[in-house]
Amino acid sequence: MPVEEFVAGWISGALGLVLGHPFDTVKVRLQTQTTYRGIVDCMVKIYRHESLLGFFKGMSFPIASTAVVNSVLFGVYSNTLLVLTATSHQERRAQPPSYTHIFLAGCTGGFLQAYCLAPFDLIKVRLQNQTEPRAQPGSPPPRYQGPVHCAASIFREEGPRGLFRGAWALTLRDTPTVGIYFITYEGLCRQYTPEGQNPSSATVLVAGGFAGIASWVAATPLDVIKSRMQMDGLRRRVYQGMLDCMVSSVRQEGLGVFFRGVTINSARAFPVNAVTFLSYEYLLRWWG
Repeated sequence: MPVEEFVAGWISGALGLVLGHPFDTVKVRLQTQTTYRGIVDCMVKIYRHESLLGFFKGMSFPIASTAVVNSVLFGVYSNTLLVLTATSHQERRAQPPSYTHIFLAGCTGGFLQAYCLAPFDLIKVRLQNQTEPRAQPGSPPPRYQGPVHCAASIFREEGPRGLFRGAWALTLRDTPTVGIYFITYEGLCRQYTPEGQNPSSATVLVAGGFAGIASWVAATPLDVIKSRMQMDGLRRRVYQGMLDCMVSSVRQEGLGVFFRGVTINSARAFPVNAVTFLSYEYLLRWWG
């Protein structure tokens, strides 16, 4: 049944999130702050100043929200393919859909995912950028006390539109790159799986990992802009819009700014998406 795609996506998304969140925190810091000399320097400073828990800032909110968004992604993708090809997930190994259909279904899932994800991702990025150590007697409290307080503060200080800051960059990031994500996964699975059979666990892990890397390499330039737009307005408005953010970033930091965080994104993408696809495939086979 189509609902199984959504449930499998939710569970696999939660597993991937827990595995990848520390990498994501480092990535967000590198993209939005200039105080770090690189990945190792960022990791060392987070650990020294904020302890191990610093890597998990902002995770409690996405553990539910991002998992739900992942269920939207996989559910919409699979059900869009069902509409386009009239084949269920189990039937697609014997009757594989065309790459055009896979890309269109992926883009549809990416677009709707971005629409659902925008407020949750904003709150996650704001919490991840809090560099204060754990609260100690006499020390000033962090700006946001948690995800609910963060959401309420943004709504109060920046209005309802503030919760969707960076949403256009997020939509432009996710719509095509999710299409790339599923094409890479399906292409590698077909390449290394006998016709009509289900891919092995090793094939799913490798295909899922490389799909994650391919999509994140393509997504990183707009991911940088998205993160900067989300932090804009925290104290004062710096950018007039997405295009101004792109031009200002290049003018101040060069073209290399668009690939800030690409290494940590790729390192995170392989294990996270390998686990996501493996759990997703096996849950559907188990229920099938």
